Amino acid sequence: MNKFKKFTHLDNYGKVKMVNVSGKEQSFRTAEAVGYIVLNDEIIKKIIENKIQKGDVFAAAKIAGINAAKKNWELISLCHQIKLTSIDIGFDILDKEKKVEARSKVEGYDRTGVEMEALTAVSVSLLAIYDMCKALSKNMRIEGIELIRKTGGKSDYFKEKY
Repeated sequence: MNKFKKFTHLDNYGKVKMVNVSGKEQSFRTAEAVGYIVLNDEIIKKIIENKIQKGDVFAAAKIAGINAAKKNWELISLCHQIKLTSIDIGFDILDKEKKVEARSKVEGYDRTGVEMEALTAVSVSLLAIYDMCKALSKNMRIEGIELIRKTGGKSDYFKEKY
């Protein structure tokens, strides 16, 4: 028996490979992800008042996240290029926690899931917020990026307590 058979992304010789999904059935797939960036009071106030020198923070972050989801297959080496049908990204300011919450919902119709696209969308949108605000402070922290929901394919996933 080949000792590499149990690994889906390794060939018979232990070398990295992309999984062949041609035998899988196409189906509608969704994924939602969330993440946070911790900011200071000054940055939060300026975001709310739209007074960040570089411009509209959430508009720039939304565009960055959408573009990242569409290019996920170029960024994450073993991901497939997926036919995405919808990408939605939203933001909430959590005043008490001094955070911005970023959420993504990605949908597609293909042979493999869209979880990585949703996670990439959130990650890059948070990085864009960092970039837009870094002139005011470098003391920001991105945290808590996680998948909260996935449907389609072999199994569904719903994170408890979200």
